[in-house]
Amino acid sequence: MQELPVSVSDPLQQAAQEESSGHRMLRAFRSRNYRLFFIGQGVSLIGTWLSNVAMSWLVFRIARQEGVLDAAILLGLVGFATQAPLFFLSPFTGVMVDRWPKRWIMVVTQALSMLQSATMAVLILTGTIRIVHVMFLAAFQGIVNAFDVPARQAFVVEMVEDRADLPNAIALNSTMFNSARLIGPAVAGVLIAAFGEGVCFSIDAVSYFAVLLGLLAMRFQAEPVKRQNKPVLRELKEGFTYSFGFAPTRALLLTVGAISFLGSSLAVLMPIFADTFSGHRDGAKYLGFLTAALGLGALSGGLYLATRRTVVGLGRVLKYTSMAYGVALLLFTRTTHVFPALLALAFCGFCFMVTLAATNTMLQTMVDDDKRGRLMSFFSMMVMGMSPLGALLAGFVASKTSATTTVFLAGLCCIGTGLWFATRLPGLRPLVRPIYVRKGIIKEISTAIQSAEVPGGEEK
Repeated sequence: MQELPVSVSDPLQQAAQEESSGHRMLRAFRSRNYRLFFIGQGVSLIGTWLSNVAMSWLVFRIARQEGVLDAAILLGLVGFATQAPLFFLSPFTGVMVDRWPKRWIMVVTQALSMLQSATMAVLILTGTIRIVHVMFLAAFQGIVNAFDVPARQAFVVEMVEDRADLPNAIALNSTMFNSARLIGPAVAGVLIAAFGEGVCFSIDAVSYFAVLLGLLAMRFQAEPVKRQNKPVLRELKEGFTYSFGFAPTRALLLTVGAISFLGSSLAVLMPIFADTFSGHRDGAKYLGFLTAALGLGALSGGLYLATRRTVVGLGRVLKYTSMAYGVALLLFTRTTHVFPALLALAFCGFCFMVTLAATNTMLQTMVDDDKRGRLMSFFSMMVMGMSPLGALLAGFVASKTSATTTVFLAGLCCIGTGLWFATRLPGLRPLVRPIYVRKGIIKEISTAIQSAEVPGGEEK
């Protein structure tokens, strides 16, 4: 790294001192609306993870009891039904997110999600649940998520009063999500073993009240001024061109889409690994522990990103974590005992979450406000929409080979994806730098600063 001139070193040293202060991790909490969102969503996400684990174990249990389809195939089908709507609908819902008030979109989607969980709870507790019910309600939740996910991603910038706190808010969102991911699955494993899956869905339904109250309690000075609406297809085309026509956003979206597609094999096949590690005796508890290990690693990733002062350097971070995620999957498939498996999964969780959150942060800091909803819809499509396709393929490959072989192949492909992004990164930096300068994210104080502080790395 080149040595900075004396005239610039003092401000940089001052910034470094500010970065080391204890409050930097919670900078976004200065915004009241974001605090309300964080608290409400934090409670609700614990319930969400209870129901996620319960859903996986419910499908695995039904597959074993009814014996109609192989468990791997059925898990893949339910995963596809849950997230396929995100892939097909997100581009259109992104147009709606740019048109409609995002807070009220979320109020409606959270209320519908509460209804879905309550319905699942009633069906399970009354003993009338069938796989057709699971498929229908999973698809219903997927449609709701097609509106909720891009609205939630785009809404963050409206809740945070100081745009400089946006990267911190995104990192805190990841921390919140994975704190719930750490607590929820571990509790779910115990609850399922003691009371069954219905209790998890019941708790999830009640937890939605927390986020609804938080959304309704928010205060805004005025509703954002809406632009003149154009035909939906024209706006969809503009959003697609904006997202995939610019090389940096295209590379980020393709990379995160590939990682999500390949990484879904681990999530969808986790009940099979849990059943194997438990010796086919107490798989539900082991599923909770394995999922919690992923959450612990992902929580560490969120905390790491929350301590960062700037988006500068995230491109290089993404390059390494996308490759490291593939290595972590390979390590997991080589484990034969639960303890090293937990360590490998924690490593998986860290790499996966940093990859996703770093991509989200870079996209959010590059995008124009009037296209934020559409870009975030394509981000949602690549993150969550690619997962069902990966889940479907993983279930099929696992039924023909094994769960271990399927995840091993996915790990090799993730390493290849990271290498592909690494080859593109040097050409992307000059394209992103003018945007960051225009938005004040980096300042062209001197030639040394331009060469040292570039997106994707602290040094060339």
